[in-house]
Amino acid sequence: MKDMRFVVIHHAGPEWAPGVSLFEQDGVQAHIDHYRTMFADGKLAMGGPFFDAGAVGMMIPEPGVTREEIAAFAAEDPAVKSGLLTYEIRQWLVGMRK
Repeated sequence: MKDMRFVVIHHAGPEWAPGVSLFEQDGVQAHIDHYRTMFADGKLAMGGPFFDAGAVGMMIPEPGVTREEIAAFAAEDPAVKSGLLTYEIRQWLVGMRK
C-alpha cells in the first residue's frame, strides 16, 4: 500500500515582520506549541522550518491522518488565526524511506 500523506506547508502571512528571524516572530511559540500537541497525540511524524526563501516550514503527519483532520488542525493554529502564517495542504507520496 502506498504511503500518501497530506502535509502542511506554512508561508509568511500578512502579520509576518520582515527582517525579523523566524524564532523572534511574535506568535511563533504558540504555533510550535500547537503542533506539539499533535505530536504528543501521535499524529505528527515530523515538522520544522525551512531556512531559505519561500515557505516558512512544513508539518508531516503520521500515516492515516486525513486531509480534513490536518486542515482543521492547521486552521486552528494560533499563528494562522493571528495572520502570522498562512498554510496550504499538499498531498505527498512517501517515495523512499529507511
